[in-house]
Amino acid sequence: MSTDTTTPIPESSDQTPESTSASASEHRGEVPSAGAVPSADTPIDPKTGKPLKIKKPKRTLFERAEAFISNLSTRNNFWNRVCSMIWLPYAFRSGITMQSDASTYRATLPFRRFNKNWYNAMAGAALLGNSEIAGGNYVFAVCGGDYTVVCKHLEYKFLRPCHGPAEYRMTPLDDIHALVATGEEFNIAVRMDIVQVLVPMSEKKLKDEVEQDGDDKPAKPKRVGRCTATFHVTPKAHHKAKKLRGQDPKKSSNKDSN
Repeated sequence: MSTDTTTPIPESSDQTPESTSASASEHRGEVPSAGAVPSADTPIDPKTGKPLKIKKPKRTLFERAEAFISNLSTRNNFWNRVCSMIWLPYAFRSGITMQSDASTYRATLPFRRFNKNWYNAMAGAALLGNSEIAGGNYVFAVCGGDYTVVCKHLEYKFLRPCHGPAEYRMTPLDDIHALVATGEEFNIAVRMDIVQVLVPMSEKKLKDEVEQDGDDKPAKPKRVGRCTATFHVTPKAHHKAKKLRGQDPKKSSNKDSN
């Protein structure tokens, strides 16, 4: 009469949960996927055991044309003016232009008759209205043509009269690039410092004021206002998804009635 003297094999301390799951999948005949472990919501191909690639829905001709024109409007001042003439006539009449480099974004409002008031100064309505245009153009240029930008709140503080071209200097109060990278809708606040641009006439006038004060410091641009604007940014794909969700009940009711 023989007895079973089989001794249990001790488990290796180097074996990690990932290796355990991988060996278990090999034992079942599954092929573990490379890289990150797929989530429970990711569909798996039953033949290979690998996660299936989800294809993005194909955009319509109108959506592709809209995205192309949106990106074209932020390419340079020429195309910005052309698009403003058609879809944003107030910005076209005011003549506001955009300049940007690696670190700053500015918008310049010219000192023309359309933007002046009766005592030959920049009209407050022009400074206020173009604040929304300048801030919105900045946010739209960063986000791109796949987003919609809507101003939710605008606060403007008038500091002194503006007797020359005005320059809007934008500073985002949050990391806008990180918010765009999430792919979700978000709110972004932008602070704008509005200064009077020094042209020959205004520079001479400022120099005379400095000399009258008895100070030898060079004339500096005057800050004529400060503005804080909050914009709501939404991916266009979210608008499309909401529209489709709103159409589903109608389709189902039509099918039930038939």
